[in-house]
Amino acid sequence: MIDLGYSLSRRFPDPPQTDYRSADQRALRHDLFCGDVYLADTREDRELSTAWGWVPVLDFAWALCDIVERLDRDPRGSRSSTPVHAELDFTESTDRLLFERRFGWVDITADWVPAGKPPLTFDHAALRREARDFLHDLLADLVDLHEGLGDNPVVWDLQSRFPRV
Repeated sequence: MIDLGYSLSRRFPDPPQTDYRSADQRALRHDLFCGDVYLADTREDRELSTAWGWVPVLDFAWALCDIVERLDRDPRGSRSSTPVHAELDFTESTDRLLFERRFGWVDITADWVPAGKPPLTFDHAALRREARDFLHDLLADLVDLHEGLGDNPVVWDLQSRFPRV
């Protein structure tokens, strides 16, 4: 089972003068909502997590949804034995999450994990569902915390681009 989660940082708060209603895509993705994220396999009791405090949490959720869709571009879908690769890079460092899909399974590892540790492996359809749920749950939390964010057209577009599955 997949568990995706986050925590917002107190060390890197959003600027108090932020108008969330009109914040542009760049601000929403890269400048606001910093914290840490984790991706866990609850059956294997293993996780990949950050502990930096500065990861743009909304950007992580958005990028994860994009990556899951990119991994599904092979017309043969889950029947394809050809590996499909993608990576999620963290803008303030050289660290990356690395994704490889083969057949209907996605292996996920990270640059900061010691060599030889096995990747987290998830069913692609389950990863898609969980990534989208994580995005929508995160947006709901952020809208509750920040007045005007729910009225932002970028947020509306994002929610319609990646509906819950």
